[in-house]
Amino acid sequence: MWKDPIVEEVRAERRRHAKEFDFDLVRIFESLKSRERQHPDRLVSRPPRRPAATKKSA
Repeated sequence: MWKDPIVEEVRAERRRHAKEFDFDLVRIFESLKSRERQHPDRLVSRPPRRPAATKKSA
């Protein structure tokens, strides 16, 4: 099976980051939020959208 090297690199970094915080989701989340606060210029905000209406079949 072919493996994408970019995907593998991202997964390796994710594992490294999780291991740094003993796989504690609360601590991982706090770390990521801290990084966001350090670099607000790198975040993208988009206004909320209404879901598209779907037609029901008769």
